[in-house]
Amino acid sequence: MLQAVCLTLPLGGCLLTGELPEPGLAIPALYNQGPRNAVTAHAALPSLDWWRGFRSRELTEIIENAREANLDIAAAVARIVQADAQSRIAGAPLLPSIDLGGSAARSRSPQGSSIGAGGGSVNDSFATSLSASYEIDFWGKNRAALRAAEQTAVAVRFDSEVVGLSVVAAAANAYFQMLAAQDRLQVARNNLQSANRVLNLIQQRVTAGTASDLDTAQQESLANSQRASIPPLEQIVTQNRNALAVLMGRSPEGLRIRGGSLRAISIPRVTPGLPSELLAQRPDIRVAEANLAAANANVHVARALMLPSIRLTGEGGYQSAVFRTLLRPESAFYNLAAGLTQPIFDGFALQGNLDQQKGRQDELLQNYRRAVISAFADVENALNAIRQSALRERIQREVVSSSQRAFDISEERLRSGTVDLVTVLQTQQTLYQAQDGLAQARLAHVQAIVSLYQALGGGWLPRPQLPVEAANAR
Repeated sequence: MLQAVCLTLPLGGCLLTGELPEPGLAIPALYNQGPRNAVTAHAALPSLDWWRGFRSRELTEIIENAREANLDIAAAVARIVQADAQSRIAGAPLLPSIDLGGSAARSRSPQGSSIGAGGGSVNDSFATSLSASYEIDFWGKNRAALRAAEQTAVAVRFDSEVVGLSVVAAAANAYFQMLAAQDRLQVARNNLQSANRVLNLIQQRVTAGTASDLDTAQQESLANSQRASIPPLEQIVTQNRNALAVLMGRSPEGLRIRGGSLRAISIPRVTPGLPSELLAQRPDIRVAEANLAAANANVHVARALMLPSIRLTGEGGYQSAVFRTLLRPESAFYNLAAGLTQPIFDGFALQGNLDQQKGRQDELLQNYRRAVISAFADVENALNAIRQSALRERIQREVVSSSQRAFDISEERLRSGTVDLVTVLQTQQTLYQAQDGLAQARLAHVQAIVSLYQALGGGWLPRPQLPVEAANAR
């Protein structure tokens, strides 16, 4: 099926030869946000099972189960079966159509109406025949229709890869969101304990007459705010656990996901490769490319419909009035025919069809160009997001460290009665916000890495090993 497909440099992938539209795209040598050295860009490219780079056994199990049982992936596989069947249907006119027929009939003529006329006669007729018809594909119409169907099947296959990659990315993001919510839950519960501890100290000072009821009410408000932040975080954990169940094609009631902490997730180092390689790696680009190739074949079909069509037909068999003589040589018959049909005037329907297919071809060309440009932008955005989120996480760690030190000092001074209660409240709030912000910064960092994997089209096949002589020559 793929013999009609070949590599063409302008589009960077598989397109039909012939009258191909020029995409007019300038492919950059390197990514602006990526490594500035081509060798560095190729170092340690993502593997096919890129999710293992996070070093989480539970995440690996979730993703592998989703790849096997996800219902969207199953539906995409069913669409591949349909597309393959449609390509076989499209290729059927390239072969002759052969039919075997048989018939048996009995007829009786009416009795004569005149005097002396006898009764009606009974006639039998038996026949068996083999008929065939074939349209000579002189202009390549049927071959082009087959190529269009094959390229549509190729597009469906790449579309299934888009679905699979989306499912994997969605599973990873849902799992990381659940871990981040669990981290934030732990932060909120720890902060609630700290707020209650400070509240007890304030109540002791109220008893001693060194604090007021206003101080107690302010601290109670802060503690209740921390307590109120817990239910929404628990809801996020449950929602993402249920989302993972759907992605794995399972009922949420029967799924157990332990979770844990984002702090236990390793941060893999991802190199993006070269922009030119993205054209063959991104499945959505390959979908647009295959659709454009199918449109090119459909333009060929539309042109061929305006030219003469030649059809050959033949039939041969046996026919007899007596069944026992049906297969004798004298009962044999045959007929052969050839026909040529040339459209003369059809109200410009064929020309309209050709113009429509050309318009469709131009539309899919623009879709292809947009897919390529969007892919480059996705990689650039993901690379920038990784850099900025890593910087944010590092700074946020410093914020947490200084905020924790300030809170510890203020709490110690509160015990000794040498600090203003407003300062204690401020240091508590600053610490709570800093710790919660750190969990969210870590989540943004790992999600940016998942976005880069998705923008790159998933994992990469291992590069072929060069012979020693060739490697030395380089």
